[in-house]
Amino acid sequence: MPIATPEVYNEMLDRAKAGKFAYPAINVTSSQTLNAALRGFAEAESDGIVQISTGGAEFLGGQYKKDMVTGAVALAEFAHVVAEKYPVNIALHTDHCPKDKLDAYVRPLLALSEERVKAGGNPLFQSHMWDGSAETLSDNLAIAQELLEQARRAKIILEVEITPTGGEEDGVSHEINDSLYTTVEDAIRTAEALGLGEKGRYLLAASFGNVHGVYKPGNVVLRPELLKELNDGVAAKFGKQSPFDFVFHGGSGSSEEEIRIALENGVVKMNIDTDTQYAFTRPVADHMFRQYDGVLKIDGEVGDKKQYDPRTWGKLAEAGMAARVVTAANNLRSAGNKMK
Repeated sequence: MPIATPEVYNEMLDRAKAGKFAYPAINVTSSQTLNAALRGFAEAESDGIVQISTGGAEFLGGQYKKDMVTGAVALAEFAHVVAEKYPVNIALHTDHCPKDKLDAYVRPLLALSEERVKAGGNPLFQSHMWDGSAETLSDNLAIAQELLEQARRAKIILEVEITPTGGEEDGVSHEINDSLYTTVEDAIRTAEALGLGEKGRYLLAASFGNVHGVYKPGNVVLRPELLKELNDGVAAKFGKQSPFDFVFHGGSGSSEEEIRIALENGVVKMNIDTDTQYAFTRPVADHMFRQYDGVLKIDGEVGDKKQYDPRTWGKLAEAGMAARVVTAANNLRSAGNKMK
């Protein structure tokens, strides 16, 4: 199937919300990790989301120029070609973009997609994220209003993060403290500023103790039940039941029970990066240790080309990451739920 059209992406999200499941949103940094994600979704018979962060896009753009837009566009165009070979629907998304990178990342990508739509085509990406969590809520929502209008014209869904997620990702960091919990007042102010769909569709990354990266059990207190409080508080004021499509950030390392509660309370997308990074790298490390004499030309020897050929260890990496995507799809109940 090709990359999801705007109509298909909207239907994907509607189905997830109605069915109380969510799509794994897998960060990729190369054509190889993209193929691993696509393979995982196909093996799980799950539609899904592939996303590129600012750091991932910079890496994709090559270390000579490190241009984020070039990297994001190149991988998206590649994905539009290769995704047709996989029997699932895939949406393309850009992950965390803070204020100081909007002009070098999200705004140019929105403009590019708007031109494609004006010409009668579909947007290059299906959604973009604005991460204003480091700004005041007023400034955050003011920028979100401008981006939402541009996204609407480009048939793109905007993702907004209104309060901090702990830990660090691509240079944006927040302490792990009580500020990691969105309040009902925060949610109401968001609905007042961005509407509840009439101004354009958006996904809401609300904070319920989420932390990016690796953490041990007990170091982070997740409260996914808070999402129900946010939905109920906004529903009481505006009269629209379950008004938000929530995103679960910092999903790596979460327990199955925490995920279940999040799904019951409106999460339709969960970001996974740390766990898939490890699942990709672990088989490579194993291969290098086991085939040490083959991958290195030790003591004047010639090594073993079959062992240091990137395709040899690359296939292992792809299989490892794909298996982790299957696990995520099972945990999020999207496995077996692909659109026909």
